[in-house]
Amino acid sequence: MSRIIAIANQKGGVGKSTTAINLSACLASLKKKVLAIDIDPQGNMTSGLGIEKAELENTVYELLIGECSIEECIIKEKFPKLSIIPSNVNLAGAEIELLDQEDKEFVLNNAVDTIRNNYDYIIIDCPPALSMLTINAMTTADTVLVPIQCEYYALEGLSQLMHTIELVQDRLNPDLEIEGVVFTMYDARTNLSLQVVENVKNNLQQKIYKTIIPRNVRLAEAPSHGLPINLYDPRSVGAESYKLLAKEVIRRGKK
Repeated sequence: MSRIIAIANQKGGVGKSTTAINLSACLASLKKKVLAIDIDPQGNMTSGLGIEKAELENTVYELLIGECSIEECIIKEKFPKLSIIPSNVNLAGAEIELLDQEDKEFVLNNAVDTIRNNYDYIIIDCPPALSMLTINAMTTADTVLVPIQCEYYALEGLSQLMHTIELVQDRLNPDLEIEGVVFTMYDARTNLSLQVVENVKNNLQQKIYKTIIPRNVRLAEAPSHGLPINLYDPRSVGAESYKLLAKEVIRRGKK
């Protein structure tokens, strides 16, 4: 049975797309069959995996408005064992076009249901907003993974995200669970990073991943080369961290 994980935080710049890209790629490197779905109009996951956004014929946008089937918009095995449903700026219009659609919260879910058993993991990169696109991701997902940047305002907005998850659980997807929180952009040289980690652990009654993703230059460079970190610089501390996160995700799924 496949696991569907939505990676969400309505705060931008917390390492959400970086986590979606590299968790997907590291799961694939561990011989898991992975589908990465980019449901963010910015399309950072798409370009970070080396896909030219402007040249796409079928994307998640065409899927959501019913202009193509899910099979038609999957880019198969862009990297070994890793397939992608890409996104581009057209997706920004989907919010309005979905308004009149019946069961608008379940469009992605209904499409993904038809192919979910073809994969071990489906990773969805959500937009940095609590929008209809994020709701679609959460009705599709089994769990939500929340990346939190190690900075002063880390907890701000988190309660809003938790509230949205609870609303989705109550009204749309009672099986949705919180996968956990993963700390990103950790700087061991600053006391602040350490304080943020402690603060979140004390204030959050959620599962927290042991793996912490550090600030890493190679991690920041990789998307401009269209490669996940495990292929761009497999020996970097960023690659090592995401491999550990992927192993931890697999272990949690077995419990």
